[in-house]
Amino acid sequence: MCCSGFLKIMMFVFNGGIFLAGAAILGVGVWVKVDSKSLLGLLESVEDAPSGLSELVYVSYLLIAVGAVLLIIGFLGCCGAVRESRCMLLTFFSIVLIIFLIEVAGAVVLLVFKDVVSLCRKPNRIKLVIYASVNMLHLKKDLKNSAKQVLMDVEDKVRNDIQTHYGKGESLTSLWNATMDQFKCCGYKNYTDFDGSPFYNENGNVYPPTCCNATITTGVCNTKGASISMMDGCFDKLLQFIEDNTVIIAGVALGIAALEIAAMVVSMVLYNKIGNKRS
Repeated sequence: MCCSGFLKIMMFVFNGGIFLAGAAILGVGVWVKVDSKSLLGLLESVEDAPSGLSELVYVSYLLIAVGAVLLIIGFLGCCGAVRESRCMLLTFFSIVLIIFLIEVAGAVVLLVFKDVVSLCRKPNRIKLVIYASVNMLHLKKDLKNSAKQVLMDVEDKVRNDIQTHYGKGESLTSLWNATMDQFKCCGYKNYTDFDGSPFYNENGNVYPPTCCNATITTGVCNTKGASISMMDGCFDKLLQFIEDNTVIIAGVALGIAALEIAAMVVSMVLYNKIGNKRS
């Protein structure tokens, strides 16, 4: 009886952690979705963007879905332990196992994408990684090339979108202005992305103010000021943001995975004990 009570307490602890993690992920997903003035919002507005880009711009929906599922898992685990319901415990175990397998696959993709980010930012410093399996080497190489191709293909689309609509389309213009202010960047790659845009033509061949460093230039942001300032492009800023936070994301995912493994073990032990008690 004492052991059964301890298992119930452990189920509450593990599922409480899963429930809180789900609430946090759900909150982040909602925040990303409502934050329309983000770089993801810009990428979503690009016309004729590569189909693979949807995996990036719809990340908010993925976070919301994962958060909601974790909330349900936490509820099932706690309720199943309290009511000693084998059905709920078995359902809980099955869902957690499926989510765990998906998270493992997602972690592999995330690590691959981290290497893609490094490759895009430092093309002359590619690290050679020796794998235990030749098949794994080819798999990672294919995934890396595919992700890199998606990121590079979108450049021409975004540049064309800027040169066609920036300064004329209020929605796109405000999105770019907010993004450049937030990330302290200029254009997709650099200031030349704005050449020939409605803003550039209608304002006497000048660039947005964020394309010039106010500490070293004065007045309007012309070609000379922009070339001297050499502000980073928003694409590089996004890559840096992803690269800086990949380890944190992976750490959180590992913590959740550990909770899920422990919860699965405890749920199965409790499931068997309830079955033995009833028999």
